[in-house]
Amino acid sequence: MITRKNMGRASPLLMELKNSKTPYHVALTATDAPYSKWQCRIMYYWYKKKKDLPGSEMGGFTRILHSGNPDELMDEIPTMVVDPLPAGLDRGYIVLNRPWAFVQWLEKAKIDEEYILMAEPDHIFVRPLPNLSHGGMPAGYPFFYIKPEQNEKIIRKFYPEENGPVTNVDPIGNSPVIIRKDLLEKIGPTWMNVSLKMKDDPETDKKFGWVLEMYAYAVASALHGVQHILRNDFMLQPPWDLEVGERFIIHYTYGCDYNLKGELTYGKFGEWRFDKRSYLRGPPPRNLSLPPPGVPESVATLVKMVNEATANIPNWETQ
Repeated sequence: MITRKNMGRASPLLMELKNSKTPYHVALTATDAPYSKWQCRIMYYWYKKKKDLPGSEMGGFTRILHSGNPDELMDEIPTMVVDPLPAGLDRGYIVLNRPWAFVQWLEKAKIDEEYILMAEPDHIFVRPLPNLSHGGMPAGYPFFYIKPEQNEKIIRKFYPEENGPVTNVDPIGNSPVIIRKDLLEKIGPTWMNVSLKMKDDPETDKKFGWVLEMYAYAVASALHGVQHILRNDFMLQPPWDLEVGERFIIHYTYGCDYNLKGELTYGKFGEWRFDKRSYLRGPPPRNLSLPPPGVPESVATLVKMVNEATANIPNWETQ
């Protein structure tokens, strides 16, 4: 079994063992919706900016487009088109297409790197990202809202007691994860099947909601005896994480709402706000207003990085 370690940053032993570069392939799943496209363009911009900097072990990049058809970003972002799930199988939960997309990509693509980073469109590389995994141990990010132990009754439907303690199920999703390609090839089909089984179970579907597919990846990994090095420095999530510090990826899934005094008004539209969901039908405009004084560094950094990307990506507001 590949065992788990909880780490903020790499231990001296791991750093000593890693004496040569171990590149990983960056892969993210995407749809052809405008909302997905503009996030992918920003994500790819920052990948290119950080890829060749000291400390980076980034290799190639693929946007796995699970719409089944090419789109206008094919020439801008390296892309492989794969099929969506059969009509109706996702039950309106589009994320169920993610494991199926990875399974198809791994079967069809020629991937030079031994490792893969599973990323998402709303990720921004804020620092050059090394390969945080070690040998057979993939690296993942511990999400505060993924709680296998507190949901043991449900987890046991898919991870029976004979497989081991529920603590074998990591508090992670599939992204961000850096994992050996051969391990992901084994986990991928199980991840897809567990996702569909969870969606088919009304109790599980109701309890896990929009994070169901994340739990499915964690369970699938445990079923294959794979646990992850838990890296708190893998990612930050504004507005809850206040500083970038030594973290590598900004994940802008949460809305950032503040009054003009710089006070968080989460759950209520702020006098100043940035929320990706404000731009479901098209990209945000260039030169978004910066947050007022007193707003955390993480939020200010996010908006500045969005602004830099949109200022430099050609035809920003027309694609």
